[in-house]
Amino acid sequence: MRLLSLEVTNYRNIASASLTPGRELTVICGNNGQGKTNLLEAIWLLTGGKSFRGGKDAELVRRGEPFAVLEASTLRAQQEEQEPDEPSRVRLTVGTPDSQRPGRYASVNGAAPRRAAGLAGSFPAVVFDPGHLSLVKGAPEGRRKFLDAALCQLYPGYLTVYRRYLRALQQKNALLRRAPAGQERPYTEKMALLEVLNTELAAQGEAIQQRRRAYLERLAPLACANYEELSHGAERMELRYAAQFEPGGLAALLKARQNEEVRAGQSLCGPHREDLELLLDGQPARVFASQGQQRSVVLSLKMAEAAAAAAITGEHPVLLLDDVLSELDDGRKQYLLTRMREKQTFVTSCDDTAFLKTDGEVYRMNGGVLSKI
Repeated sequence: MRLLSLEVTNYRNIASASLTPGRELTVICGNNGQGKTNLLEAIWLLTGGKSFRGGKDAELVRRGEPFAVLEASTLRAQQEEQEPDEPSRVRLTVGTPDSQRPGRYASVNGAAPRRAAGLAGSFPAVVFDPGHLSLVKGAPEGRRKFLDAALCQLYPGYLTVYRRYLRALQQKNALLRRAPAGQERPYTEKMALLEVLNTELAAQGEAIQQRRRAYLERLAPLACANYEELSHGAERMELRYAAQFEPGGLAALLKARQNEEVRAGQSLCGPHREDLELLLDGQPARVFASQGQQRSVVLSLKMAEAAAAAAITGEHPVLLLDDVLSELDDGRKQYLLTRMREKQTFVTSCDDTAFLKTDGEVYRMNGGVLSKI
């Protein structure tokens, strides 16, 4: 996959910007707070209309404007070999709540606009952001999101299963919450509804865990090999899926813990409670990893995510690396730079000296204004 061009209008602090990226490396340099990450975030929106920073619509649109507009030209690897003259044209709009069309909509090759989430799977990309360091020391929710976000890009059907599970989970938690006196459902009715919801959760939850396990079987060897090379063999990384149930066992687990869940007033088991364990030399990375080791773990995971996607889909995703070289020693920086070859990569950096000898395109961002160096 390649991004051929990008036009950005009224996106965060960027009034107008035009980007023609390199075939492989494109560097956006500049001081902090100038809009480098905003440009990377705009590219990421092409994967399905969501921000990797979780911004609301009003936050993505430049102050005082009703809409932000992104116009991109993309080319898939198969097109590059067979149909080089027919890139896809994508137009994505983000409307503020008080605009004529609030929300996020996308149009591909002039078709009628639809919800931007419909872009999922059409522009594969992998993003590294300093906030992703929480993958190591943060709560299990972040590690589950890492797995689920990758799977949603790789398998469009996974998003449907995931949404069905979440909908049933929300209904179950609403049912389990204690209602005010006089509004509580009769016990028999409550148990009957709980049984129906548990049946749905068991079906969708088994499918979620099956996909996660299969994906980790492919991801783990790649990530561990990446870490070994990044650390020059100084430590050994392991990935383990911390499951609450064995395949086929969720229905029995839900039944066994039903009374406990009723007393607790919430759901206590299922894939939404599972975790991805990250170990360094057999010890939990969330406890023992230094800042540099955390960054190396996350980079290893992200590079493995890209390689796994390429193997599964035949399309190598675009790499978006925000402030990736901070807190890495020279050896790890050089290793990472070599891994950027033969794939399209966007890197932001406050210091462009590490990229002066590269063959990529170098841009500078200053106060939301993008200029080519």
